[in-house]
Amino acid sequence: MASGILETAKATNPLKDLPNYGQSVWLDYIRRDLFTSGELKRLIEEDGLRGMTSNPAIFEKAIAGSTDYADLLKSLAAKTGLDAKARYEILAIRDIQDAADLLRPVYESSKRRDGYVSLEVSPYLARDTQQTVEEARRLWKTVGRENVMIKVPGTAEGIPAFQQLTSEGINVNVTLLFSQEVYEGVAAAYIAGLEQLAARGGDVSKIGSVASFFISRIDSSIDAIAEAQLKTSKDRYEQEQLKSLFGKVAVANGKQTYQRYLRIFSGNRWKALAAKGAQTQRVLWASTSTKNPSYSDVLYVEELIGANTVNTIPPATFDAFRDHGQPRPSLTENLDSANKTMETVAKLGISMKEVTDKLTDDGVRLFAEAFHKLLKVVENSFNI
Repeated sequence: MASGILETAKATNPLKDLPNYGQSVWLDYIRRDLFTSGELKRLIEEDGLRGMTSNPAIFEKAIAGSTDYADLLKSLAAKTGLDAKARYEILAIRDIQDAADLLRPVYESSKRRDGYVSLEVSPYLARDTQQTVEEARRLWKTVGRENVMIKVPGTAEGIPAFQQLTSEGINVNVTLLFSQEVYEGVAAAYIAGLEQLAARGGDVSKIGSVASFFISRIDSSIDAIAEAQLKTSKDRYEQEQLKSLFGKVAVANGKQTYQRYLRIFSGNRWKALAAKGAQTQRVLWASTSTKNPSYSDVLYVEELIGANTVNTIPPATFDAFRDHGQPRPSLTENLDSANKTMETVAKLGISMKEVTDKLTDDGVRLFAEAFHKLLKVVENSFNI
């Protein structure tokens, strides 16, 4: 009898259960051998994978950490007039196109809701609206796949670029979001962009977009602040309050953001666009691997499951959730507790604005550093 229960448990894949709660699972990873080995096809068929995201750090690890790209890099070495960035784009665009082609059936069967793969504009342009728009247009045209999203950072300069691109009918994944207020600005830009597209006679039903809201880095930052305050606090009540924040703020921040999503996409402006076939810009949970080893390795998947959301999961967390994840409709659970957590943050004098502004700046810098490393790897490959 016990072995029968075990077999039943093994036969149930928690990843494939997520759509029952309205959540799509995407993979935060890309590498050439995913396509050549048939692994991506298997992930789609057996794990219910619905999309993929990439970023400069992922491409840097893929190109530097494997021989998958050696042949193409060697063939590119003979071509003159191509700098490292142009060579990198040739590699990246080939991967993005192949991933998009494998995900095309998902895109079609989901009526353009899923089946996307994301490619990021140069992180060097994060503070330049016009250049971001121009590079995004160029990448969109070069990739030439409907089921691609161009990633644009949710900086003060990136958000107007996103609105412009949406108005032109380009799918965008707005990345590096940490703040609820900034998220609201992104959602407003999406609605405004769609309204502009509709006013020009464009088909709003063809647009797909996600708002990539980062999770684990919030806990890493708040935990460090709380730890530092605990060292100097002499007040027992304050100490208990500080301890109550550990591992709780990222999820609480996410839950409150989702409540904003529900409110924004049920208003009259949105209803007018929905009547024309527009789809909501879903919140996508990003940075969902657990950084603190004392927390559950599936914490940021299990606690953020809800309707019309996406979780883009890195490989190790993806495997862990397949192995022992326990799905439930967690995103709308215990909202009072989430609200209390965020109130405690404010009462303790911790500024979420300062934390999230710094995380955005750090994110831009880290992606730029990864991009610099990536270009160095490509450059070195044709200087040998």
